[in-house]
Amino acid sequence: MATMDVDQDTPLFAIAAAAELAELHPQTLRQYDRLGLVEPTRTAGKSRRYSLRDVAQLREIARLSAEGVSLEGIRRVLSLENEVRALQQRVRELESTLADALLQRRGGRVFASGVTGEVVPMRAGTRTERRDQVVVWRPWGPFDDR
Repeated sequence: MATMDVDQDTPLFAIAAAAELAELHPQTLRQYDRLGLVEPTRTAGKSRRYSLRDVAQLREIARLSAEGVSLEGIRRVLSLENEVRALQQRVRELESTLADALLQRRGGRVFASGVTGEVVPMRAGTRTERRDQVVVWRPWGPFDDR
């Protein structure tokens, strides 16, 4: 049997179905909509349609409310969670842009290790002098006798 991926933001559920999924009364969903805690999509006939993300948010609202958080506190928590989500998305975008820029950059920083372990900058395209000595590296740690 084939499975379908459903977009989390697609408005699928009428208020009765969303209320059942969120384990809340439909009137509670209307109240949360009036308060701006959840913003379902509206059809041309002004009926509310809830997405999977909306249902998850309704469940989060119910959980916070059951823990004694005020509606204003819930509004603030949801606002901060949305801000974190947006910032995380922005970080992913910036990381992707940076990775693309680094891959396209020619002659980036090239360096080698010197005889005593120091960092030696090199020009792109040059090679170090070939050596045949073996160097043993030991990390510093709590058991060093230094």
